[in-house]
This record gives sequence, C-alpha cells and structure tokens, in this order.
Amino acid sequence: MANKNRDSRLREHLANERTFLAWLRTSISLIGFGLAIARFSLFLRQLQTTTASQTVKNNSIFNSENLGLCLVIIGIIVIALAAWRYNRVFRQIERADYRPSRVLIWFLSTIVMLLGILSIPLLLMR
Repeated sequence: MANKNRDSRLREHLANERTFLAWLRTSISLIGFGLAIARFSLFLRQLQTTTASQTVKNNSIFNSENLGLCLVIIGIIVIALAAWRYNRVFRQIERADYRPSRVLIWFLSTIVMLLGILSIPLLLMR
C-alpha cells in the first residue's frame, strides 16, 4: 500500500514538472515573439529611412516596438508565475491537499488576448 501511495505521489510530481515546463515553453515563445516584433519594427523603420527621402515620425505609444516590449515583459512575468505555481503545487502535493486554481490561467489568457487584439491595428496600419 505504501508503494502505491509513493507511485501516486511520484506521478503527481512528474505531472507538476511537465506543467511547469509547458509554462516555461510558453514564456520563451512570448519572449521570442516580442523580440521578433520589436526587431522587425526597427528593420522596417531603417528600410523606410533608406528608401524615403523624407522620414515620417511615429511618436505614438501604440507601436510595434512597445508591443514587442510588452510581450517580453509578459514572458518574464510568466516565468516567475510558473515557478511560484510549481512551488505552490509541490507543497500541496506533499501535504496531500491539492486544490486546482484557474485564476492564473484566466489572468494570463486575458493578458495575451489583449496583446493580440492590440496587435491587430498594427497589422492593418501601413
């Protein structure tokens, strides 16, 4: 009976680690997309200055560089939240009182959806 309990706890801890790694992959993707968006924006600005005789200034807060920076910041926050969640679940598994929480899922989903919605006008602008 003790071996069965040990195997069950082991499976729970391994599932917790897999979940942590999924969060980590997500955060790395967010950081990568943020860097790509910000660097591509700089490339387009450089291309515009070399091909156009007159430079058009875009002083708007709402631009690709800021969207990319937001994605990088959100990616870093996701890493911190993933580590916090992993440790919280680890302690709950050890105490045998795990209670799933969807608050973090809804929070991060809302943030990423808002950033996605904010990127739509950037795609439509020339």
